Amino acid sequence: MAAPTVLGVIDTSGIEQLHPMHEGRSPQQIGRKGLSNHRWMVGGKLCLVLNQWGLVVAWACATANVADNTFQWLIRPFDGRMIILSDTGFHATEGDPANLKLCQRGEWQDRLLVETVLSMLTLVCHLKKVMHRGWAYFQARLAFTMAAFNVLVQWHGFQPNASGFVPLSIAEFSL
Repeated sequence: MAAPTVLGVIDTSGIEQLHPMHEGRSPQQIGRKGLSNHRWMVGGKLCLVLNQWGLVVAWACATANVADNTFQWLIRPFDGRMIILSDTGFHATEGDPANLKLCQRGEWQDRLLVETVLSMLTLVCHLKKVMHRGWAYFQARLAFTMAAFNVLVQWHGFQPNASGFVPLSIAEFSL
């Protein structure tokens, strides 16, 4: 995984394995029903911690029925090294980690970085729909995808444009 930077972002994304109408039909079903992007799906949930360059610093997965604040344990190891921006879904009533900064919708545009990364993972790595029937295989696919993403984003190095912005792209590797 990539090295942490002073500023980072965390977010989750649903990974659909089945249509909700097909839930419970197979004894091999590993996903659970949950909400992702305001719609029901059956599958898993991927949580990403990204550094300021958009590289994956840490990740975890769970079934789709878990709340975002379940992944707070992923934030705690970076206390004192990284301030992590998140949406309000990561707030827990028991208390939040000291390095977690909750952002209201539209408050910090830096959080858009995670949406760019999730879009690349969806379009190039085909991560939104997977057909794995074993949890270990599902986790292995995610691990491979996170490692491949970090390698591909840095393939040509980080090339800032005239304004100093470093665009992320892995589109050339799409098949």
